Amino acid sequence: MSTVSNLTSSKIIEDSGVAFGTSGARGLVTQLTANVCAAFTHAFIESMRANFSFDMVGIAIDNRPSSYAMAQACVIALKQQGIQFVYYGVVPTPALAYVAQEDNMPAIMVTGSHIPFDRNGLKFYRPDGEISKVDEQTIIKASVSFGPLECLPELEVNSRAADEYITRYTSLFHEPFLTGKRIGVYEHSSAGRDLYYRIFEALGAEVVAIERSDSFVPIDTEAVSQEDKQKAREWAQQYSLDLVFSTDGDGDRPLVADENGDWLRGDILGLLCAEALNISALAIPVSCNTSIELSQKFECVKRTKIGSPYVIGEFEPLSKQYRSVAGFEANGGFLLGSDTLVYGKVLKALPTRDAVLPAIMLLVAAQNTSISALVAGLPQRFTDSDRIQNFATAKSQQIVADGVKDPQLLIQQLGFGDFDVVSVDTTDGLRIELANQLFVHLRPSGNAPELRCYAEAATAEQAIECVQRSLTNIRSL
Repeated sequence: MSTVSNLTSSKIIEDSGVAFGTSGARGLVTQLTANVCAAFTHAFIESMRANFSFDMVGIAIDNRPSSYAMAQACVIALKQQGIQFVYYGVVPTPALAYVAQEDNMPAIMVTGSHIPFDRNGLKFYRPDGEISKVDEQTIIKASVSFGPLECLPELEVNSRAADEYITRYTSLFHEPFLTGKRIGVYEHSSAGRDLYYRIFEALGAEVVAIERSDSFVPIDTEAVSQEDKQKAREWAQQYSLDLVFSTDGDGDRPLVADENGDWLRGDILGLLCAEALNISALAIPVSCNTSIELSQKFECVKRTKIGSPYVIGEFEPLSKQYRSVAGFEANGGFLLGSDTLVYGKVLKALPTRDAVLPAIMLLVAAQNTSISALVAGLPQRFTDSDRIQNFATAKSQQIVADGVKDPQLLIQQLGFGDFDVVSVDTTDGLRIELANQLFVHLRPSGNAPELRCYAEAATAEQAIECVQRSLTNIRSL
């Protein structure tokens, strides 16, 4: 590796404006220059060498216009380190994570997930799964000198990640249990759009491909647009679908609608998946629906900060006490924290967000009923969420800080002055329980200038109205 340059990873990262959020390093495309991508790669390799022995790194991308060039810059850095690489092209993040785990190597996913296309990011994987918050700090502080980047190389795609990911799920079943089912795959620009139909068709379903896009579509599974809600209902009727399946940009967060075209909240999908897998203990973020505990389906439910590293951080202690462990988030990503049996076959742990597993297990659970009936059978607590985009992070943080000091005043400012505050939870942002069993949760986004609002209530209409009222009043603060 060349050390004759004044390029130093820690300095470049510090000056870049790119920062770690809830999952991965994110920033504007203009900030994620070749040198910045190389600096993160050098620092990542340095941090991995402290604990792992390896000579190969996997790399993959999403469909953002900027992702390929970023991968090229990462590859140059790997070459400067004397590390071989394997490039898997456009695949879902969990597909990359799974093959990296199987081959015992670190990996880099170039993706900005659901955020707008003028932004992008890097997700890093250890040979044993996602990096931790401690790993993030090690990467930021690593001081690795490196030389100027060479010409960006063309990258040849290896199909192993895609093939292994498909086999992971299709090999579980002795027969095509989805025979007679019609599944609509809302493709848009999802990184997994060329894989999903292969999985569902192998399991016996008839697949209808819907709305593939040549431009990047920033689908946020926690803030589904009214347009997409209406589309799903129309698709379900038009194509007589049993399920509509889609994901966010990098394919680690599912977006699933029932036979009526009604999108399921991610935590409800996760609950049904965990029940179908017979999971003993769950780790879930504080923003998830309380029907999870009310269902009494699990021996333990541990609540964490929002973000997959926090969920994963609970897996090891839970695994010491319980037979099987998993986690999921309100955005739908399902994390399998331990090996588990499906129809007598071992499904290996995959401690990173995955979109396909919850959809498949929902279909398993709905073999003799409808998806809507499964949802109706759960404790009836309803959640909604939305966000204010282009909202200064400092302003979001100040609103939360003021609310912690005087939650009753904040509730009045949000338009709920008639209700008393019952409890306050500051695990992540500010989650306030009101006397009418209404929950209001404000949280600055960890990877974009956005303020998110979550609400839980006794009816869907109340939850939606609570979010809209809160965000409307916040805009006037």
